[in-house]
Amino acid sequence: MAIRLDELAQKIGATLHGDGSAQVSSCAPIESAQVGQVSFLANRKYAAHLATTNATAVIVASGATVKAGVAILEAVDPYFAFRQAMVALHGFRNHPAPIGAAQNNNFISERAAIHPTARIGEACSVHAGAVIESGATVGARCVIYPNAYVGEGVQMGDDCIVYPGVCIYDGCVIGNRVTLHANTVIGCDGFGYATYKGRHEKIPQSGIVVIEDDVEIGSCCVIERAAMQETRIGAGTKFADLISIGHGTRIGKHCLLVSLVGISGSVDIGNYVVLGGQVGVTGHLSIGDGVQVAGKSGVVGDIPAGMRVAGVPAIESDKALRNHLVFRDLFDMSRKLKSLEREVAKLQAAAGDGKKSNL
Repeated sequence: MAIRLDELAQKIGATLHGDGSAQVSSCAPIESAQVGQVSFLANRKYAAHLATTNATAVIVASGATVKAGVAILEAVDPYFAFRQAMVALHGFRNHPAPIGAAQNNNFISERAAIHPTARIGEACSVHAGAVIESGATVGARCVIYPNAYVGEGVQMGDDCIVYPGVCIYDGCVIGNRVTLHANTVIGCDGFGYATYKGRHEKIPQSGIVVIEDDVEIGSCCVIERAAMQETRIGAGTKFADLISIGHGTRIGKHCLLVSLVGISGSVDIGNYVVLGGQVGVTGHLSIGDGVQVAGKSGVVGDIPAGMRVAGVPAIESDKALRNHLVFRDLFDMSRKLKSLEREVAKLQAAAGDGKKSNL
């Protein structure tokens, strides 16, 4: 659906410089956008495209110079304004209704398996192959996709989306507006064993997983249930794909975890923490509020609030960068050191010969 630029500017909170009657119908990257599309610039790396883009309009910060004939949508935060434009022009994914007749204001597939004691809220969709076990509670307006499993006694809030292949083990608690992407597992047994006489004896995992409101978990993630009490993911936290969370770990509110993060058990992570891709965290640590950990880092000790760390083991980012710059030249440094050692040996030999001649 096309929209006038002046209407779009109002929706996204931007100041328009250009023809407000021009219409746009979609968003596109700045280097490939065409007439009828709106783009944005939030990374200076792409600034050169401002002079060549064919977009009808570009969302920018103040002071940017754009190709003649291209309208400017000036925003304090261009990336967030672009997000708002995406919502206005594209919207979010529509969830198809399952095959099957409506039942009590719900759309439930004839091939879904729902235990008689499970409670399903109003306006829910439950697709073919989904299983909802005894005592489970599903809130209003939830979507349960094919072959998802909701275990015994699970409590799920309103407006949740559970994509195909998701498995929620018994007793876990899912808040409101939680999205679980395909093949993610919530509440499997924690990796807990006691080694006795050479055998690894399993410790019963009697706890649960609690996921608070507005959390989104990517595909193929695993969150282990606690051995005792709970593993908890705080409100507003977002996971990318392929992330593993150990049993008893507690992650705060509005954290960001990038793909391939692995966190061991009993880790306490504060609010607004960012863990880059492939970060590994050993068990029983504390990571303070606002910490940022660079990708591929290995966290092996507590990190105070507000720190930015990198490396293996993770240390303060600036120091890690200096160490890395030295590390890149280790081979040349080694060659120079060997050359110097040979020169020193020659000087020592010459000095020794001089002493002998004096004798």
